[in-house]
Amino acid sequence: MLRIAIAEDEPAFARELEDHLRRFAQEERIEIHIDTFPNGATLVERYSAEWDLLLLDVDMPAMNGIDTARSIRRRDADVLIMFITNLAQYAIQGYEVDALDYVLKPVSYYSLAMKLKKAARILRGRSGRSIMLGLDGEMVRLPLSRLYYVEVYGHQLRYHTADGELLQTGARSLAAVEKELEGDGFARCHNGYLVNLRYVESVTGTGVQVAGELLPISRYRRKAFLQALLNETKGAGPT
Repeated sequence: MLRIAIAEDEPAFARELEDHLRRFAQEERIEIHIDTFPNGATLVERYSAEWDLLLLDVDMPAMNGIDTARSIRRRDADVLIMFITNLAQYAIQGYEVDALDYVLKPVSYYSLAMKLKKAARILRGRSGRSIMLGLDGEMVRLPLSRLYYVEVYGHQLRYHTADGELLQTGARSLAAVEKELEGDGFARCHNGYLVNLRYVESVTGTGVQVAGELLPISRYRRKAFLQALLNETKGAGPT
């Protein structure tokens, strides 16, 4: 699925972009999800790692598209950014924020479609989805391919990753993380552990070996966990 966020202060232009995107999805036979924001400030306030591509109008009140991109880049180095603008000269500033491209208004469907194909090729070459974590007042992008498992640690969540441990403090529950990662190959082996099934090495009567760590498996969770592991193994196919 291609997840796109639009920041555009003129409703007519926002609707036009949405129509173009849905036409592109139909012609390319891909699933698409679109979220639209009335300005850059709102997008920044609600930003998460769920989007693959941002379409930002350059000329917006309060926070223009360039400033919006700068703010987002401080948190997320990977999301693709495309500017929508009346004047090409403003889009040159997009190089400062590693923008993928820009589209001139009025937006031609065929011009936009070519750039969307470019974005789709880049995204297909990436390893997979990421999530955003709030850590010590900063938002950090964590690729799911680097996440081994999540552990409840007191009133905190501990993310065990290929790059070490990340500790998240706050009201977020393991159930909320499980819901966010539904469909991404994660399952609970115990009330206190959510496991990336790709890193399961073995399952015994009392535990699950995950990336070299032995985690407990509960009787209550065992059957569903083993079924999820079997489904994941079938889905992965031969290597």
